[in-house]
Amino acid sequence: MAEIKVYRGHIRNWEALAEELGINKGLSREKREEEIILKAYEKWGGKMADHMHGMFAFAIWDEKEQKLFALRDQFGTKPFYYYQTADGRLLYGTYIREIMEQEGFVKELNESMLQLYLSLTYVAGEETFFKGVKKLMPGHYLEFAGGELKITRYWRPEFHPDENESLEEFADEIHNTMLQMMREVKTADETAESFLSGGVDSSYVFALSDAEMADTCGYDEPKFDESPLAAETAEKLGRKISRLRVTPEDYFGVVHETMRDMEQPLGDASAIVFTLGCKATAKHTKLCYSGEGSDEMFGGYNMYRNAERYGENLPDFYVGNTNIMKEDMKQKILKNYDPANLPINLVKDIYKETEQNDPLTRMQDVDIRIWLEGDIYLNVDKMSTANGLEIRMPITDTRMFDIASRMPAKYKVNEEQNKVAFRTAAAKVLPEEVAFRKKLGFIVPIRFWLADSRYNQDVVRLFHSDIAEKFFNVDAIDAIYQEYVGGNSDLWRQIWTIYTFLVWYEIYFCQA
Repeated sequence: MAEIKVYRGHIRNWEALAEELGINKGLSREKREEEIILKAYEKWGGKMADHMHGMFAFAIWDEKEQKLFALRDQFGTKPFYYYQTADGRLLYGTYIREIMEQEGFVKELNESMLQLYLSLTYVAGEETFFKGVKKLMPGHYLEFAGGELKITRYWRPEFHPDENESLEEFADEIHNTMLQMMREVKTADETAESFLSGGVDSSYVFALSDAEMADTCGYDEPKFDESPLAAETAEKLGRKISRLRVTPEDYFGVVHETMRDMEQPLGDASAIVFTLGCKATAKHTKLCYSGEGSDEMFGGYNMYRNAERYGENLPDFYVGNTNIMKEDMKQKILKNYDPANLPINLVKDIYKETEQNDPLTRMQDVDIRIWLEGDIYLNVDKMSTANGLEIRMPITDTRMFDIASRMPAKYKVNEEQNKVAFRTAAAKVLPEEVAFRKKLGFIVPIRFWLADSRYNQDVVRLFHSDIAEKFFNVDAIDAIYQEYVGGNSDLWRQIWTIYTFLVWYEIYFCQA
């Protein structure tokens, strides 16, 4: 007899699994997914995720074996945390708050994470800011029996480029698989909307979906506002669009709420806008599509074009999509700096496993394993669920990754373009000017707002607080801030990352 103790997610290929496992397809979504998980565990055990597609994290108590079994999906779209108490029990959950509320949990700061966070702007790897609380990493499952904990990796991204397949053949594969994803991503009785930016990923998902409404965010600052491009795409597709105007007052008004719901600090400035977007969208739908995963799988970032130039030097410096604060700056501002605690240590084992791969593939591998899980998927999951919205990401699927894993670098990036094959696929349903539009990214006018005394009062407060004094040389971080206000706007990321940590710490360690 087995029992599900914790589950969050959505199983896409539920119809095929229900047929194979003898489950009544007429059951409610909640009941059928529970039945699928339990019967898949009974039939395949630790190999069960090989048969499942979707977003999921769960824990099963196996009464017969007297064992807890927990599994997280291949990409880590849903979080799972665990903690061993002093008396040997295992606390677990898909929220850190669930663990904190259980008997035996002792709240302590894992201060070593701060030094890494200041470079990466997110919490990477299996450690968290709470001492003893660990993440079950993507593509892993755990077993806990008789006081013994065992972690097993069941999946990792592997790349085997196929030079025999043409660009058009890869584009056809992508498009046909995307069509399949969109058929599976929701049932006929569900109604969804779709997040839409000016980029190809969200535009492609929206074009293939049956969503009648798109949701986008914009600003009064034209340089940062992608919403006119999103509106233009929606018009070309004959669909409606809802635009949220994000003001600096709105933005700074939800920073504390966002860091509380995130459970860990996150220095990605777009996370605050995403919070506001989820709040607004949840007022008129409870289900929304989003286009995450394409950049990392299919070569979407501009820096990927430098892969060959980086070459053999990658393992010495490339730790993923962000690396904003160098060691000399951290040494100046931190009261407790450890020269051995370096971000590059997080990815050493990844580089050892990918020695045979080309530089672009090695960069993608790091981003898929570290950046996606630590920043992108965390943000999507935490902010959507906190605001009553369910987000499904059709591109994030092992069947999409299978195509990307066989694709040579030349079909991902070239001198003129990124995501070459993916854009070629998207052009089958999008106007060419949309499919091949230059990547803008989810940019925020925060670099200007932070210098404005109308909005930055909480930043100034925390930079001169007892909390800051506990971790930082206050004169040193103030000097960075003054240089920023004095005109060096490139320092906004460093200031924002320090600030988000201070906000998070105040919430979790200074408030009752």
